Order: sequence, then C-alpha cells, then structure tokens
Amino acid sequence: MNSVIAKKTFVVCTVLFLLLSGNLLATPMPHFTLPSVVDGKDISSEDFKEKVLLVTFFATWCPPCLQEIPSLIRLQKDLSPKGFSVLGLSLDDGGPEIVNELVESDNINYPVLMANNEVVNGFGGVTGIPTSFLVSHEGKMIRTYTGYVSHELLRQDIEEIISKKPKRVKETTRFQVKKKTETEKKDVKTKKSVIHIDKRLRTVYSRNN
Repeated sequence: MNSVIAKKTFVVCTVLFLLLSGNLLATPMPHFTLPSVVDGKDISSEDFKEKVLLVTFFATWCPPCLQEIPSLIRLQKDLSPKGFSVLGLSLDDGGPEIVNELVESDNINYPVLMANNEVVNGFGGVTGIPTSFLVSHEGKMIRTYTGYVSHELLRQDIEEIISKKPKRVKETTRFQVKKKTETEKKDVKTKKSVIHIDKRLRTVYSRNN
C-alpha cells in the first residue's frame, strides 16, 4: 500500500516539476500572419517552417525585455546558420513606428512583428513579459520562459533542439516505396524578472522616468 502511494506521489511531483520548469507538452505553435515593424509587410509563421524558433513577446517599455535584446542578437548571429531564428512579437500599443525605432537603435538582426490578441491567445495567453517559447523543427512549442533568462541557458536549450533535427527523406524514396509490394514496404520515419501586462504599471514606469 505504501509503495503504491509512494509511486503516485513520485509521478505527481515529476509532473509538477516539468510544468514549473517550463516544459510544454509539445503543443503546436499557432499559425499567424503579422506585419513587420520595419516595412509593414506581412510575415507568416509558414515562412519559418522547419526552423527552430525562439518566439519572444516583449514591449519597448519593459526593462527586462530590453535587457535580453543583446542576448537575442547574439543567438541570432551565432545560430541562424544552423536553421534557427529569434522572432520578436511586440505588445506595444503605440504602433510599429515606436518599435521600429528600437529595432534601428539597437541594431536588432531578427524579425520583429506586431502581435495581436489572436496570437497572444494562440500561444496560451501571455500574463507577463518577456515571455518566450522555444519551438522545434516540427513546429511544436516544447519550452516556455517567463522573465529574463540568461544567455547561457537559452543557448544550451536551443542547441539541444537543433541537434535533434530529423533527417530529411528524399522525394525519390516515396516513389520507390509505392512500387514495392505490401510485404516489401518499409516504414520511413521520417532566473527571472517579470513585467506584468498592466497599463497601470506602464503609467508608473513612465512617471518614474
């Protein structure tokens, strides 16, 4: 009896640990089309197909969001050749112009788009910023980070996912398999500082500066 209770307790504790550590149950990233803050052109989530993504929700008035930008720039520079991209989604109310000023002043080298309520809800809701989601090659959200996260931790997690990229199957293989009989077919397997989203906080922050 005691052993059964102990096993159940272990399972519950393990699940709680995974949830609290930021691991997601491989939830598909929502599809979206959003305007770029640089030129207003629409950019679709399909444009990042088969890439590892770090999708980060931020705002220009959020101090920890600004603090993480140099780290994101480094990640984009170092890991983009390996099939990775940072994707910034702005929650600013002031429009794309003010966000583009930040892009230009900080020399941001990754795409920055204007988010909307539909996208926020699609990611499960964002209650504080910065909030980031690590997305795999298959388009699954596998980890979330709330608040400022160290460059070392982000890079470690991203490189781990990059290394797990599945091998691509050549198109000719499909046709070769189709020609075989049923018996000959083969399976082709193919720490934290949080700014809560609240207009009152923005007002307080503005007054203090």
